[in-house]
Amino acid sequence: EIILVTGVQTCALPICVMLLSAVLAAASATRLESLRLRGGQQKEKVCIVGSGNWGSAIAKIVGRNVLERDQFEDEVTMWVFQENVDGKNLTDIINTEHENVKYLPGVKFTENVVADPDLTHAVEGATLLIFVLPHQFLGRICPQMTGMAKGCRAVSLIKGIEFENGGPVLISNLIKENMNGMDVSVLMGANVANEVAQDEFCESTVGYKSKANGDVFQKLFDCPTFRIGTINDVAGVELCGALKNIVALGAGFCDGLGLGGNTKAAIIRIGLKETAKFAKMFFSGVQDDTFMESCGLADLVTTCFGGRNRKCAEAFAKGEGTWDEIEAKLLNGQKLQGTITAKDVATVLTSKGKEAEFPLFMRIHEIAFEGKPVSSIIDL
Repeated sequence: EIILVTGVQTCALPICVMLLSAVLAAASATRLESLRLRGGQQKEKVCIVGSGNWGSAIAKIVGRNVLERDQFEDEVTMWVFQENVDGKNLTDIINTEHENVKYLPGVKFTENVVADPDLTHAVEGATLLIFVLPHQFLGRICPQMTGMAKGCRAVSLIKGIEFENGGPVLISNLIKENMNGMDVSVLMGANVANEVAQDEFCESTVGYKSKANGDVFQKLFDCPTFRIGTINDVAGVELCGALKNIVALGAGFCDGLGLGGNTKAAIIRIGLKETAKFAKMFFSGVQDDTFMESCGLADLVTTCFGGRNRKCAEAFAKGEGTWDEIEAKLLNGQKLQGTITAKDVATVLTSKGKEAEFPLFMRIHEIAFEGKPVSSIIDL
C-alpha cells in the first residue's frame, strides 16, 4: 500500500521521497518474486472456446478453480455462439442468471465466468485456450482468434478426428496448424457432462507434449470431484476420446436389441482392443498405459452405458428414424460424433486394406450406413 503524506514541511520532502521509493521498490520486488514463482509469467488468463453441454460443465469447474488459485486471473471468458432463447440473447441470460439455460439448465456458474459472443474479443490477452466445440467449426473460427498473449497454449476437449490423404489427423494437430504452431494438449476421460456439472466424482486425463503445459492444465482443471491425471501421449489420449464413440454406437445397437450386459461387455472389450491397434498403427509413441487411464477404459465404459452416441444408436436400432432425424429429436442442437468418425475410420481402413483386422469398427459402419441388420452386431 502507498500512503500519501500531505501538509509536510519542505525540509521533510526528501525523507518522504525516500520512503516512497522504498515502498515502490518493495512492491516491485514482491511482484517480481510472484512472477518468478510462476516461471516469470503474468497470471494465466483463461478463455473457453465453446459453450455447449460439455463446455458449460467445464466452465463451472474452471470458473470455481481460478478463484482459488493465485496463478490464474479471476475472470474466465467463454465464447458463446449467439442464440435467441425466449426472446433474449443467450449471452445476456448467462451473464445475468449465470446459467446456460439451453445446454446445461439448472447448473449455476460462478459470476466470474463471462459469456462473450465476439470471439476475437473473448480471446484477447488469453494465455490458456480451452477448445470445446464440434471440430467441424475449427476451420471457420480459428482465423478469427487473434490478440492472444505471446506464448498462449491450448487444450482440446474435442472428441473427434479428421482424415486426410488416407490417414487420421488429430484434432490437436488441426488446432496447432490453424493457430500458428501453438502447443496443444488434450483432456479426455469418463466425463459425462451433466454428471461433472453436478459435482459427481470422476477422473480425466491430460495428454501433453510439454510437461510444463500439462502441469498447468492439471492445476487448472483438478479439484476434489474432478481428478486429473497426466501422461506424455497426446495421440493415444486423443484417439481414445474419438474412437470410443464408434464403440458406443455398437453398445447402443445392443441396447436397442434388448441384449444384456454380457454382450455389451464383449463389445467394450473388442472395442478397446481395436482402439489400441488403430492408435499404434497410425501414430508412433502411443503408450500401453494410456488405455488404462480415464481417457481409455473408463471413458469407453461410461460412454457405452450413457452418452449421446449410445442413446441415438439405441433409437436407430429400434427403427425410430434416420441418423439426422434421431439427432434432431434427441440432442437439443448437439451433434453426434460417432457416426462421422465411423464413416471416416471405415474409409481409411478400406483404403489401407485393413478391414479384416478391425471387424467391430467395420461392422458398426455396415449397420449404420450400408443396411446390414442390427442383429449382425454379434456375428463377428
